[in-house]
Amino acid sequence: MTNKKSQPLTCFKAYDIRGKLGDELNEDIAYRIGRAYAQHLNAKRVVVGGDVRLTSEALKQALANGLMDGGADVIDIGMTGTEEVYFAAFYLDVDGGIEVTASHNPMDYNGMKLVARGAVPISGDTGLKTIQALAEANQYNASVGRVLTRQQGDGLKPDLQNSTAERGTLTQSSILNPYIEHLLTYVDTTTIKPLKLVVNAGNGAAGHVIDALEVRFKQLGVPISFIKIHHLPDGNFPNGIPNPLLPENRAATTEAVRLYKADMGIAWDGDFDRCFLFDERGEFIEGYYIVGLLAEAFLSKHPGEKIIHDPRLTWNTVDMVKQAGGVPVQSKTGHAFIKERMRAENAIYGGEMSAHHYFRDFAYCDSGMIPWLLVVELLSRSGKKLSQLVGERIQAYPCSGEINYRVTDVTQSIEHVLQHYQLQNPIIDRTDGISVEFADWRFNLRGSNTEPLLRLNVETRNNFPAVLEHVNMIETLIKEIA
Repeated sequence: MTNKKSQPLTCFKAYDIRGKLGDELNEDIAYRIGRAYAQHLNAKRVVVGGDVRLTSEALKQALANGLMDGGADVIDIGMTGTEEVYFAAFYLDVDGGIEVTASHNPMDYNGMKLVARGAVPISGDTGLKTIQALAEANQYNASVGRVLTRQQGDGLKPDLQNSTAERGTLTQSSILNPYIEHLLTYVDTTTIKPLKLVVNAGNGAAGHVIDALEVRFKQLGVPISFIKIHHLPDGNFPNGIPNPLLPENRAATTEAVRLYKADMGIAWDGDFDRCFLFDERGEFIEGYYIVGLLAEAFLSKHPGEKIIHDPRLTWNTVDMVKQAGGVPVQSKTGHAFIKERMRAENAIYGGEMSAHHYFRDFAYCDSGMIPWLLVVELLSRSGKKLSQLVGERIQAYPCSGEINYRVTDVTQSIEHVLQHYQLQNPIIDRTDGISVEFADWRFNLRGSNTEPLLRLNVETRNNFPAVLEHVNMIETLIKEIA
C-alpha cells in the first residue's frame, strides 16, 4: 500500500473533483480516488470516460487501476463527454461511472464527475465526502482487491503474496450508437425541415457526436446540414478555454452564423454537458430564455407535467410553463439539487439559466445535445426563426444575466442588501440566497456553491432601462459593505 497517508485532497469540491495538475490532482491521487470509489460503492462494474485534455487519458488509466485493484471491472468508453458516461451508467446497468474532465477550467486543471448506479449523482451530501476521506487516509479494506506496495522508486506494484481477491478487468467499449439512437427519441425527425446549423465543438470534445448524428441524419433523410468549426479534438486548446460564456469565446460562432447565413449556432463547453445557442443573426441567447422554450416543447406533447427551475431568474419560465398547462416547481441552484428535486417530483424536464438542462428520460441527468435537437424541432414545427421564438420573451422579461462580485463576506453582503429593501415590503424567498420580488421587478442574490463569489440576477417586467438602474443600486449596496 502507498505510504502517503492522511494527505488533504483539495481537489474535492461541493459537486465534483476539480484541481490544478500536480499537487492538487495527479495520477497517484486518481488511483486513490478509484480505490476509494470502488470500496465506498462496493462496485463490481464501473464505466469510465475522459475529455480531450492532454492529461485525461493518463488520469483515466490511473483511476481505472485503482478501480480494478478495488475489485471492480472497468469499462472504458474512450474520449467522451460527461453525458456519455451518464448514458452508459444507466444503459449498461453498471454500478456507476466516472468522467475525467475539468469542463471549462483552464488547461492546467483536470477533474472528475462521479455517479452511482442509475447515473445518480455523487456529490458532497451523497458520498463524495466519504470517498474523499477514504482517499485521504489511503487505507482500504484488505479483503477487496490487491494490496499495493511502493517498490523500486515510487511506482505502485501489486503485492501478489497478500492478494485476497481477484483484480478487476479492463475492457474498451463504445456506446456511441445506442447513445445517438437515444438522443433521437426526443424529437420526431420526420417533422424537421431543411436547416443550416453552425456547430462549434470548442476544441473538439463534441465533434464525434456531431459526426455520428450527421451520418444518422443522412440515413434517415433528415435535411440538416452542419457547418463545423473548431471541430477536431485538440487538448492544447488552440481555440481558447472551452467556455462559451466568455464573450471572447463567442465571436467565432457569431461570425460563422453570419458568414454562412445559418439558421442557428450551437457551441459547447469542454465536456459538452452544456450547449449555448445563437440565433440566425449570430446573437447569443441567455440560457434563461431557453428554459422556457424547452418547457413549452415538452408540455406541448406532455401537458400537465412538472417543470423544475432554479430561483435566479424565474418569471419568464413560470409564465411559459403555466401558459402551456404545466406545473412550475422551484429548486435550489446546482445539478445535485435539481436532479434530486426532479426525482422527488417525477418532473419531465428541469432547466437552469446556466445552460444546464435535465431530462427525466435521461436518468434526470443534464445533456448538451438534447436541448438543441428540441429547438431544431421547434423551429421546424413553428416555421419561425429563433430570434422570433425568444424575442417576445426577452422583451416581456428583460434580465441582467448573472453578475459576479468578489466580496470578503458573502452572508454579510446579502443581509446588508436585504435590509435596504425590506422596508419596501417585498416578497422574500430564501430557497437559495435571497430572492426579493416586487410588482414590476425582482432580484436574486446568492453565494456561489463553488467559488467565493456573490452572484446577482435582476429581471423586470417589460422595462429594459430599469434592469440597469436596479443593478447599479444593488452594486452600490454591495460596495458599501465591502
